[in-house]
Amino acid sequence: MRRAARALAALALTALTLAGCAPASDTPQDTTGAGYQAGDGSWTTWEQGERTGPVELAGTTYEGADVALADWRGDVVVLNFWYAACPPCRAEAPDLAAIHADYAEDGVRLLGVNPRDDAATAQAFERSFEVPYPSLHDEAARGVAALQGVVPLQAMPTTVVLDAEGRVAGRVLGQIDAAVVRGMIDDVLAEAAR
Repeated sequence: MRRAARALAALALTALTLAGCAPASDTPQDTTGAGYQAGDGSWTTWEQGERTGPVELAGTTYEGADVALADWRGDVVVLNFWYAACPPCRAEAPDLAAIHADYAEDGVRLLGVNPRDDAATAQAFERSFEVPYPSLHDEAARGVAALQGVVPLQAMPTTVVLDAEGRVAGRVLGQIDAAVVRGMIDDVLAEAAR
């Protein structure tokens, strides 16, 4: 019975992931009532007083390094949930690498979270797209669980911007618009400077 339940849960997660990995449409659709949100590039921000948290997440990168968001408090963190075979994940990889390069000196950290790929697949993606920041090998889906109840993560890719206290300040469902993510980062950096 447990085996059947796990198989059904894995099938449902795969279906949601693939549905969220569909190319973005020009017409955003509200599919909240359907139990998932399409990865259409829609974005949401939260004012400082609306934020809950901080997000607690720790894991091991594909290179074997331990990472804990708690150690990065005081820095703005951009989490990007991805997997190698996802076309929008591939399309946004250069934008995320550029954001990493442009904001590294401002104390902004990027961290990929991959709940799907083995090390060889993920590292091949990182080499192909010259990804300069680490990704957690999140086979236990701890990243999704860490944001449960705070931010729905039903699409791949999903990008989340955390403020200096580790709280969710913004989220993009689907392929990012680099200008939107940069705007979120700039807003959170401005908050920290006050």
